[in-house]
Amino acid sequence: MAIPFTIDLTSKAQAEAKGEEGVRSPFQEPSPELPEATIESLPSFLQTGIEGLGWPSLMPVQAKTIPYILEGYDLVVQSRTGSGKTGAFLLPLLDLMMPDENHTQALVLCPTRELARQIFDEFRKMNDAQPEDERFRAVAVYGGTKYGPQIEAFKAGAHLVIGTPGRILDHLDKGTLRLDNLRVLILDEADEMLSMGFYPAMKQLKRFLPDDRMGHMFSATMPHSVQRVAREFLREPSFIGIAGGTVHVDAMTHRYVQVTPMEKDRVLARLIELENPESAIIFANTRRDVDYLAQFLANFGYDAAPISSDFSQKQREQTMQRLRDGELRFLIATDVAARGIDISDLSHVFQYDVPQDREYYIHRSGRTARAGRSGVAVTLTTKEDINQFRIIERKYELDMEEIAIPTDEDVAAKVAERTLVQLEDAYREKSRLEQERIGRFVPLVETLVKEGEPEVLALLLDEFYRASLHGKPATLLASDEEADAYEPEVADDLTDDDPKEKRKARKENSRGRGRRRD
Repeated sequence: MAIPFTIDLTSKAQAEAKGEEGVRSPFQEPSPELPEATIESLPSFLQTGIEGLGWPSLMPVQAKTIPYILEGYDLVVQSRTGSGKTGAFLLPLLDLMMPDENHTQALVLCPTRELARQIFDEFRKMNDAQPEDERFRAVAVYGGTKYGPQIEAFKAGAHLVIGTPGRILDHLDKGTLRLDNLRVLILDEADEMLSMGFYPAMKQLKRFLPDDRMGHMFSATMPHSVQRVAREFLREPSFIGIAGGTVHVDAMTHRYVQVTPMEKDRVLARLIELENPESAIIFANTRRDVDYLAQFLANFGYDAAPISSDFSQKQREQTMQRLRDGELRFLIATDVAARGIDISDLSHVFQYDVPQDREYYIHRSGRTARAGRSGVAVTLTTKEDINQFRIIERKYELDMEEIAIPTDEDVAAKVAERTLVQLEDAYREKSRLEQERIGRFVPLVETLVKEGEPEVLALLLDEFYRASLHGKPATLLASDEEADAYEPEVADDLTDDDPKEKRKARKENSRGRGRRRD
């Protein structure tokens, strides 16, 4: 029996849509179009920085992006991890900052301490290649390290601050870091920052940012939530996409992982923890598996519920309403039971089984990527059904990405980072008296760690994390109605200006070093 509602998400259909509608992107491409940069076309001091990095040439994202950053555009850049995007936003900072001004001029926000260290190390290499009297001071700021050295770096006049939103916000709240003279804001791996739960800290941090600044956001994917962040933190940003030589954002991402039948449930749980979807439907081929998965995920700590053909219409409606209200994150269903489901803000579809009817793959995937948003479909395949899956891939001309089975270590690292973000946010929200009360337990914590009893602390952390799994992760806006009403903030003094004049004004404010030296 065919499901009556169909959305064509095949590669062919998307290509035709692009042909009819032009380039698919959440923002306009920059205008006028600037020629791509080469090493030889850049100012000499930027070439010196490239020599420090040992680049033989510019990578596509660098060649495409750097000219627009130097010209004062606010940019949203979609580029995969490992594409060279870090260099794309770091190198222009050598032109946008002034070495003789002893205050923070550029801020890079990123999701993890490891990435903050990597960005810091890359900047150090290009900075150390400069003459000693023209170098910049940079500092990496993140949790798990002492505040003292970070505060000393701020007092010394750190030109560039690289860090995670939570720790940056801590310093801003305490007054140890000021951003009054910030010229450039960079959001790196924005999709991952949202997945990690950093949006509340980013929202609070925004009040410390000056209006007159440049802004650039880099993200591997461009879901609706990331687009909202771009409109909130940037001003009239232009879009640059680097994906296989094309400039576009597809509505649907298709992924699959090959597993054995015995490990499917555990792998599904790992995938869910890594992806951290706001809400999702999980499809299984049988009612027995639907009931099993609902119980398995509930035992794991998630809000999950099945929809079965055994349910009355009233029961189905109640379950669906819980999903719409954000009280239920995961709905598990068979294809038959899922008929008529129409929810606009599902971010993911997980397919526990390859569908027996090939057409159902498109119906399942079409439950996400609605209303102009992007979506992710993840399928668990086995040796027994991989041939069926390949037929589906060829029939619908889908661009399937195979992913590795997440390891326990992968999940543990991701969960640890996410839990730390949530704990820091929770502690930051406590009153001074509450923090004083919490401080009574610090000696006990130190004793437990010192005497080798970390399991007791792990118990408390697990309970905290499991409690956080109920309901949706922190989202940008409470409802679609708010999203429809949302208007990006624009500085009053620039509201009526021509876009080119606004860019020129911001560039004059943000630049100076390049013009002075050349």
